[in-house]
Amino acid sequence: MKIVRSEFGHEYQTYRFGYCEYATLETHDSVADFYKKGFLPYSNDPKVQGVFYMARSARVALPYFEFSSENRRIRKHFDNIFSFRSLSISEAKKDPRIRRLFLHYFKERHGKEVMPAERFDAILASPLPLRILVYEKEENLVAAALEVSGKTFGHFWFSAYDLSFVQQSLGMWLMLDAARRAKSDGRDYYYIGTVYGKKALYKTNLQPLEFWNGSSWSTDLAQLKKLARAESK
Repeated sequence: MKIVRSEFGHEYQTYRFGYCEYATLETHDSVADFYKKGFLPYSNDPKVQGVFYMARSARVALPYFEFSSENRRIRKHFDNIFSFRSLSISEAKKDPRIRRLFLHYFKERHGKEVMPAERFDAILASPLPLRILVYEKEENLVAAALEVSGKTFGHFWFSAYDLSFVQQSLGMWLMLDAARRAKSDGRDYYYIGTVYGKKALYKTNLQPLEFWNGSSWSTDLAQLKKLARAESK
């Protein structure tokens, strides 16, 4: 693992200097170690592969993961409705519906510049251990999630679904179901991305949750919520 830093900003009068921290994947590195040290895979530039960035990521301690009352409410809406398959990237590429689903979902929900075809294709070409979680109903593709799938961990990276479900918490259920499956597989942690701003606080419904504070993993959810809400102001 090679660590590099890029200057971001500073307040010279108070001796506060900000640097963005990145890590590059090298031969014989364990991907799990990057996640343990607060890094997430970088995907903004299609030309860049094997790079991770440090951020306020969140993870669930799977041995102690249980559905909350809110989680159970969401579970009732979708459990036993869909058929499920786990596909390798090579298998997923043979089903053009998956690529169309992701590109259409991100274009309509977040803007076409967020996930252009070039970025999506580069993500699938990543050296990380990836798989696609596929959910179908009556042979129609309803949802899919891209997961970094390690022996001891999982990372719910991106998901996409039929937009007719946009007001029904299907996105949350996909994350819950993926975490539940990871626990069943005997993994230790499930990473669920970053927590910045109030819109990301739904992730605190997955418990027990830990977040990376820049030096270590913290269970202080009151502090996490305070940080996220302050950013939204």
